[in-house]
Amino acid sequence: MEFNHIDPIGDPEEGPRRRFRNPKLRRGVYILPSAFTVANLLCGYYAVLATLEGNVSDLDNASRAIGIAILFDSFDGRIARAMGTTSAFGREFDSLADVISFGIAPAFLAYAWGVRANVAGNFLENVHLIQLGWLVGFLFLVCCAWRLARFNIQGMAPGGNRFFAGMPTPAAAGMIAATVHFFQNPIQDVRLSILWLILVACLGGLMSSTWRHYSFKDIEWTKRRPSLTVVLLALLGGAVWFFSRQTLFAIAVAYTLHGVIFQIFRFARRRVASRPA
Repeated sequence: MEFNHIDPIGDPEEGPRRRFRNPKLRRGVYILPSAFTVANLLCGYYAVLATLEGNVSDLDNASRAIGIAILFDSFDGRIARAMGTTSAFGREFDSLADVISFGIAPAFLAYAWGVRANVAGNFLENVHLIQLGWLVGFLFLVCCAWRLARFNIQGMAPGGNRFFAGMPTPAAAGMIAATVHFFQNPIQDVRLSILWLILVACLGGLMSSTWRHYSFKDIEWTKRRPSLTVVLLALLGGAVWFFSRQTLFAIAVAYTLHGVIFQIFRFARRRVASRPA
């Protein structure tokens, strides 16, 4: 995910060197965040292989793998910052892994789940749908890479770290994965396939846009309300464990829509403010 960054003040490695005098311990501390990035990459690789198998259970496993990749991706940057081991290498390695897990893997999954079942045995009749599926999947991948490259250069949205500029790539991939996990069976209707491809294209557009999406970085639950944080995490974990399909789909839809709704309110407020008194 796009959470790794370099401390602009001083040498980013000076603090960890003072903190970890043992060379082996220091080396292990630097390796730990990269290990989470490798786990993220492994999940994306597995998701592609499972998608190629093509069975309903395989597609569901691919969606689960993308969801697990989101967890690993959320930890690597946080661990690096907590241990003072952020680096340019870690940031670039993380972005390359994200292209696989949140670009290629969901693009393959979106095509296999939303298009391939409709064209099985009727290639000539559905050649335009196949071409549209290829194009939309490639568009999603390009927007993912674009989003990651832009974040590495520009960072968060102007005004602090409360908002991302554009939809985060894990959230867009999570929307695809959560939908597949929720509905399970691949799409069998051409009209639904077209609607599905429109959704995938819109997710790509949200990633490459500058529409603000909340980052949750300004909430310090662990410092102000540690007991409440534990309770909320326990409830969320229980909901995901027992009702994973409904819970993950609701979270994905809510986060996807909140950026659109927030942008509509911003646009309406600007229009009202620009009107002459």
